[in-house]
Amino acid sequence: MRRNKQAPAITIISHRGAPGHRPEHTMGSYELGARHGGDFIEVDLVATKDGQLVARHEPEIGAATDVADRPEFADRRTTKTIDGRESAGFFAEDFTLAELRTLRAAERLPDLRAENTAHNGEYAVPTLGEIIALAKKLTADLGRPIGVYPETKHPAYHASIGLDLEPLLAAELRATGLAGPEPEVPVFLQSFEAASLRALADLGVPLVQLMHSGAAFDAAATPEGLAEIASYAHAIGPDKVRVIGRDDNGDLAGPTQLVADAHEAGLLVHPYTFRSENRFLPPAFRSGGGERAYGAFAAEYDAFFAAGVDGVFTDFSRHAFLAREVFTEGAAEGAG
Repeated sequence: MRRNKQAPAITIISHRGAPGHRPEHTMGSYELGARHGGDFIEVDLVATKDGQLVARHEPEIGAATDVADRPEFADRRTTKTIDGRESAGFFAEDFTLAELRTLRAAERLPDLRAENTAHNGEYAVPTLGEIIALAKKLTADLGRPIGVYPETKHPAYHASIGLDLEPLLAAELRATGLAGPEPEVPVFLQSFEAASLRALADLGVPLVQLMHSGAAFDAAATPEGLAEIASYAHAIGPDKVRVIGRDDNGDLAGPTQLVADAHEAGLLVHPYTFRSENRFLPPAFRSGGGERAYGAFAAEYDAFFAAGVDGVFTDFSRHAFLAREVFTEGAAEGAG
């Protein structure tokens, strides 16, 4: 699935579903993201104590569930070090799936997305199997492919506690018809850890090397580094500041060489994460309504589409869809 000279349409990746409108990583969020125009359901995967894959942004589950309010689990609160960073709270690997299923999801950013708190308590913590079943159902309902885009979260950490994510993920994909060159619905697999991606290579589905903005990935973003990534992956998922830098005011500067270099290496480029609230937009694109208000999000999408990206991770699939429609129409008129 290497990028070819005639690139496909820009892919909309519903980041954790539609967390701009529903609590993240819930079935309601995933469905809304697809119905708002998303092409893929993006899923962060962690493991339970009994080796089941569930969707949470991090192993620590206190920020986005009601576990802290459940006295029967008070003794599960602890502090752990994950990838060199200390974290306190409640962790998925200390709960069985049955125990996790008694919890209910909650909005992780209540101060910013207060409207979403109306949905606190509506949704359980979903399993990967349930999410795949939803993608298949939505594919049939909507008459267009709705894919899944799972990420192995902290795979080295999980391996260190005897809960390797890759065999669990591979088994689930094979059991649900999502392995091989023609899966039942489209699939991308993503990770920040190259070793995790290499362990999934025999599934025959596209792999995405994530790249944060820190110095640890500077070498990977060079032509030589991208050539190495292309030896095992099909795409990169960079922090968007690697695609278009920022000036001293925090506004968009010119595009970097990353997209051109990645395309030269045969890699797709799917930057993250696009959000419509003023808090997350460059200053020039912010409105006057405070950090919770929507700004000129379409202008940000337009800049990245013009830079040649192949897809975007977004918290607001509808906004990305509408921006893509306008951009595509404008590009067609320009070509004519």
